[in-house]
Amino acid sequence: MSYVARELSQTNKVLFGLGSFLIPILLWCAVSYLPFLWHPQVKITDTGSVAYLQIDSRIAKEVFYSEAQSAVDHGLKPPQGILVNPIYLPAPHEVAKALVTAFTTPPVQANAPWFHESLWHSIKLVFTAFFISSLIGIPLGILCGFSKTISQLTEPFVEFFRYLPAPAFGALAVAILGINDAPKIAIIIIGTLFQQILIIANTTRLVDRSLIEAGFTLGTNKTKSLFHVVIPAALPEIYRDLRVLLGWAWTYLIVAELIGSTSGITWFITQQARYQNFDNVYAAILIIGVIGLICDVILMKLGQQLFKWKSGAH
Repeated sequence: MSYVARELSQTNKVLFGLGSFLIPILLWCAVSYLPFLWHPQVKITDTGSVAYLQIDSRIAKEVFYSEAQSAVDHGLKPPQGILVNPIYLPAPHEVAKALVTAFTTPPVQANAPWFHESLWHSIKLVFTAFFISSLIGIPLGILCGFSKTISQLTEPFVEFFRYLPAPAFGALAVAILGINDAPKIAIIIIGTLFQQILIIANTTRLVDRSLIEAGFTLGTNKTKSLFHVVIPAALPEIYRDLRVLLGWAWTYLIVAELIGSTSGITWFITQQARYQNFDNVYAAILIIGVIGLICDVILMKLGQQLFKWKSGAH
């Protein structure tokens, strides 16, 4: 076996997997905690003789140094401050704290949902929309990959429609479905369904033709070939495709929830950004990533159990 194709040991897989997270975290820490790398602003701790400055406000480093030098030149008290990053880039420990406090801090508005309620609402939207999309996309994609007639009848329109941006249907979805969750689900479906059909159709076409020919040699017909040869052979790869497409559903969720939203994770992020609580913004984004990663790992393990008979499941 060549060096390039050599399988990594389980220990190396774990180490490289941890490294893929550790490297960006270390870079984030370096930018946050090492002032000589990138701290373009100064956080005011003492305004000195500069009237327009305020305690805890942030100004550009060049402006601060200029004001401090000017005060010294005129025999006045110079302002004091510490080097910091812009407010939109909180340090890792601030985000880590926000990951906990986001669940325990009540919302700013009395009638607003708590963070965990917004998160659960978004999770339900994603999985509901993806389930509906899969109910249509999986069978239609398999049929397109199996039958040239169905493919020619379906795929030209699907190819056209998949280039239409899902957010463009926002106003139309609200007009037809109202202002609750239905238009959000519709946008996620529009964003994932047509891609799903094409990807699953292509995966179905990759089934080894010799298996299909062997089935016909043994006396099977087209219908039996579909259900007993093509679908079992393609199912592990289709399952893997769905894991990837589920990530797209989360992407379209953020767009969908901008439509008249007063709940959901996007609403929480928007509200926190409005009050410049960017540690909570990062915390919410990270939680979405953690949920997605956990779901993907669970689905991967489930796939390995469901498709033990085929290495493609791994």
